[in-house]
Amino acid sequence: MKPRPPTHPHTNTATTATRGNTMALQKIAFIGLGIMGLPMARNLVRAGYTVTGHNRSRGKVEALVADGGNGADTVAEAVADADAVITMVPDSPDVEALLADEDGVFAHARPGTLVIDMSTIRPDVARALAHQGQEKGLRVLDAPVSGGEAGAVEGALSIMVGGEQADFDAVRPLFDVLGRTPVLVGPHGAGQTVKAANQLVVAGHLQLLAEALVFLEAHGVETEAGLEVLGGGLAGSTVLQRKGAAMRERDFQPGFRVALHDKDLRIVTDSARTSGVTVPLGAQVAQLIGSLNRQGHGDLDHSALLKLVEELSGRKA
Repeated sequence: MKPRPPTHPHTNTATTATRGNTMALQKIAFIGLGIMGLPMARNLVRAGYTVTGHNRSRGKVEALVADGGNGADTVAEAVADADAVITMVPDSPDVEALLADEDGVFAHARPGTLVIDMSTIRPDVARALAHQGQEKGLRVLDAPVSGGEAGAVEGALSIMVGGEQADFDAVRPLFDVLGRTPVLVGPHGAGQTVKAANQLVVAGHLQLLAEALVFLEAHGVETEAGLEVLGGGLAGSTVLQRKGAAMRERDFQPGFRVALHDKDLRIVTDSARTSGVTVPLGAQVAQLIGSLNRQGHGDLDHSALLKLVEELSGRKA
């Protein structure tokens, strides 16, 4: 399929020139077309890349094809002709299987291919996979993202990258399509470490926002006005901006699922314990997210922490 002309709002002259001189970045395999992956792959198509998608459920592949991408039935088919492979799947075991199994990416990608895992997984797993990929002659980056579904759709993700400077520089044109803040934060695994810290901060913000809303409602304050003024002061945050209105309406359609944040906070608490770091508030929020997940709310947006605050306060959930 002939690539479409670049139309992405973040494409600029410098990026286009870089991309034109970096032929290795023209054919992209994108594996994992979920809530985040599908809009990310669509943005790459719209920016002029040839994108071949693969996903366990065929419907997501067909959605990408309808938007100008290509589809593959297997991992081997997706990566066979790819110059860069992006993976976006839920958890560490998923990434290990996808990359390192006998029918995985490492077995079928061409030597020299850039393999960019944008999932959120354990830092130690990211380091081990980078080493395995290098033994196969591949160039591996861990590049988890933050910004949720809205950030993926808007191409406004924060991208935390671990790996080699030269590989980051080669992939930078792709990152500039997918996000506004791609940063090389250190060697392999460092991207996942920074993502764990991100998830710690986001969870704390969500919990305090939920508590603030229940507090305001209990005192009869009109919460739309209350959040507006909070957002204009030191209490303002991206979490409040993106989640506040939906939380007021009890709209918990998933932009980022409770089950995934539960997994991410287990990465935080496990890594903190391994390194001897104390995260008392983080550990408490991790328990609350875990409780929400075990109550059967894993498919709700993580802003559903509001439900627990209401229950603990004896108010209608």
